[in-house]
Amino acid sequence: MDLKSVKEFIREDVADWDDELIATARFKAFSGQRSDWEPKFQFWKDLIVKISRHFGLFIISPSQVKNEWFSRGGLTPLCIGHVLFIMCNEGEIIRNSDLADPFSGRISQLFWKVKGLLNRSTMTAESILLEDHVVVTTLLKEKADEVVKGLSESHWTSNCIVTRKKFESMCGGPEESYAVLSYFSGCGKGQYLSTKKKELIEGIKVSLSSAAVSSVSSLDFDTLHLIWTQEKLQQQLDVIDRRWEIRSRQSALTSLKSGNKKLALRQAREMKLATVNREKCTSLLNRVEEVLSVIANAESTKKVTEAIQIGARAIKENKISVEEVQLCLEELDESIDSQKQVEKALESAPYLDVEDEDIEEEFGKLELEVGSENLKDLIPEAGLSGTAGSNESLADALSNLKLVDAPTKGSAIQNSGIPAKNKESKSLILEAA
Repeated sequence: MDLKSVKEFIREDVADWDDELIATARFKAFSGQRSDWEPKFQFWKDLIVKISRHFGLFIISPSQVKNEWFSRGGLTPLCIGHVLFIMCNEGEIIRNSDLADPFSGRISQLFWKVKGLLNRSTMTAESILLEDHVVVTTLLKEKADEVVKGLSESHWTSNCIVTRKKFESMCGGPEESYAVLSYFSGCGKGQYLSTKKKELIEGIKVSLSSAAVSSVSSLDFDTLHLIWTQEKLQQQLDVIDRRWEIRSRQSALTSLKSGNKKLALRQAREMKLATVNREKCTSLLNRVEEVLSVIANAESTKKVTEAIQIGARAIKENKISVEEVQLCLEELDESIDSQKQVEKALESAPYLDVEDEDIEEEFGKLELEVGSENLKDLIPEAGLSGTAGSNESLADALSNLKLVDAPTKGSAIQNSGIPAKNKESKSLILEAA
C-alpha cells in the first residue's frame, strides 16, 4: 500500500486535517472520563476502518497505523494505542495471536479461545502497539461474505470444496486466508481437510447457505483429490501453451526464415510432441470435470429427493388430501397469472402527469358532493348491492379528475377504467384507460 495514497485519502476524507489547532487537540492522549474523549475516540476508530476498507485491508499493523498513516511532520497521535486497546476490548479488532488455529481440531480451538481470553486480561495500550498485526472484525466479515459470494458464482450446491491454494488466492494471501478460515471455523461455516496421496493435498470445505457446513465425509476427500488434479492439469496445459507459443513456434519460424531447415525440422517435432501432450492433458481434464459434474448433480438430486420426502411426510402428518394440494396449486397459478396481467397492463399504460390545480379543484367538488349526501344512503342494506352503488358513485367522481400528459398539459384523459373481478374465472380484467 502506497503511503502517499493514504495521506491523500485522509485529506480528502477529513477536511480540517491540516488545521493546526484541531490536529493538536486530536493528537493528545486521552485523559479523564470516557465521556470527555468519546468523540475523539469515535473519530480515530471510524478513520481507521475507513482507510482499511478503502484500501481493501482487514489485517493492519498497529505500529504502521500510528507512525505512518497518521504522522504529521514527524508527530504521531498519542492516543492511537488507547484507541486500538478499546477496540480490542469491544471486539472490533482481534489480535492475530488470538485467532483460533483453523487447522487444528475442535477441542484445540476451544483451548485456543480460552487462552486468548486469558491473554486479553493482561493486554495494555502499550502492548497492543507491539503486535505485528491485528484483524478488523467488521472488514473480516465483509471479506468472508465476499469469498462465499465468489464461490457461489461457480457452485450451485449448498457446500463446496476448494484447494487451499485456491482459497488463499481468493482471500488475498496466506495471512488473510488464515484469518478468514479462522472466522469460518468459529461460526461453523468452513472446515479444513487434507488427504495424503503421493503428496499432501489440502482443501477447505465451505457452506454456501445459511446452514452450518456439513461434516467431512470420504466423498469429500475424493472430491478434493479430483479438484486438485483438475488444477494440476490446467496448470500443465498453461505451461504447454506458453512453451509452444514462445519457444517452439517462434523458433521454428525464425529457423525457416534463416534457411536452417534441419533446426526447423527438430523444432517442428517438438511442436508435434507438445500438441500430443496437450491433447492427453485435455482429455484427462475433461474426464475429471465430467466426474465432478456427476458428483455435483448427484448432490443436487439428493437435495431434491429429500425435499420431496419432507413435503410428502408433512402432507401425511397434517392429513392433507391430494385434491386439496391440487386446489392450492391451481389457486396459486391463478394468482400468478393475475399478477402478470396487472404488471403487463401497468407496463403498457402511458406515463401520465396530473395538474395540481386541477386536482385541488376536482377534489373540492368531490368533498362538496360527498358532504351533501346522506351518510346513511351510502351504507348498503343488502350486502353487495350497496357496495356496488357506492363503488359506481366513487368511480363517477374519480372519472372527473383531469389527467394530462406531461408534454401536452392541455389534453385530458376522457375515460377511466377500474379493475373488475369475475367470480367464476377468478381473474382480473383490466380496462385500458
